[in-house]
Amino acid sequence: MDPGYSGHRERDYYAGTHMLNPQHGALHLSRQNQSPHDLAMDNNSSERMELRPTPQRSSMQHYNPDINIPKQDEENADEGICAMILTVLSWLLVFATLPFSLCICFKVVQEYERAVIFRLGRLRHGGSKGPGIFFVLPCIENYTKVDIRSTLFDIPPQEILTKDSVTVSVDAVVYYRIFNAALSVANVENVHHSTRLLAQTTLRNVLGTKALHELLSDREIISAAVSVSLDESTEQWGIKVERVEVKDVRLPVQLQRAMAAEAEAGREARAKVIAAEGEQKAARALKEAADIIADSPAALQLRYLQTLNTISAEKNSTIIFPIPMDLVSQFLPVRH
Repeated sequence: MDPGYSGHRERDYYAGTHMLNPQHGALHLSRQNQSPHDLAMDNNSSERMELRPTPQRSSMQHYNPDINIPKQDEENADEGICAMILTVLSWLLVFATLPFSLCICFKVVQEYERAVIFRLGRLRHGGSKGPGIFFVLPCIENYTKVDIRSTLFDIPPQEILTKDSVTVSVDAVVYYRIFNAALSVANVENVHHSTRLLAQTTLRNVLGTKALHELLSDREIISAAVSVSLDESTEQWGIKVERVEVKDVRLPVQLQRAMAAEAEAGREARAKVIAAEGEQKAARALKEAADIIADSPAALQLRYLQTLNTISAEKNSTIIFPIPMDLVSQFLPVRH
């Protein structure tokens, strides 16, 4: 066998291992630089080289042994050693300055407060502390007090374009509280300011999907929808939104006049319909009464007496007494 054959074949083998088939992810040997004698030896050789497919890489990047990648475990170990040393020094300082150090190390939080403690920039295990007394190591620990009582704020009037292209001004009030003090400090810079800005955006987004008549009639449903949406967004900040109330919906002056005119016209139309129905019922009742009186002369006389009684009760100076026609007919001349 040619002495250069093995080296040449080895170079071609390693060169071919870097050629990838983009469809199958298999490896192909590059034989462009091989001689016919090498090809024949490859075909007749009893030795078979088995190539296993390797996962296709998105970018043709090869491992460079000269690049040193830092190990996260080593960094964590170094940080742990430094933290341990600083902790020991802090305890030594506490014992060296007893009993004066007790006034600095012991802190008190109220029933409505929680203390979030950080040691060397990291949140201490166990989350927040309180209520009551807790211990803080000097120099390496600091804490932040968080008020967990329910609070409220007014959303300033927001100019909103409704679903039916009407511009309205809406203001609301939001009630919320902090249920996780650690999240409210570690996940957001200013939890109260961020909640207020997000409440304004959520109010505009929800009301923008409603029509004007829905804003005026379905305030409770809209308030519940805004509350649920805002609560889902602020949960990662440790905020619990208790309720949202839409206070006022102000319409443009021209739209108010148009709606007032429409409402007045509707009221007048309903009044006319009611009056017409009343006259119709009264006419029907008068017709029935006339038919009854015509069938009974005694009823007509009784009606005369009722009319006289009504006139006399009004203290009139002149009383007209109706005379029955059968009595008057006797005094009238007879026509031939």
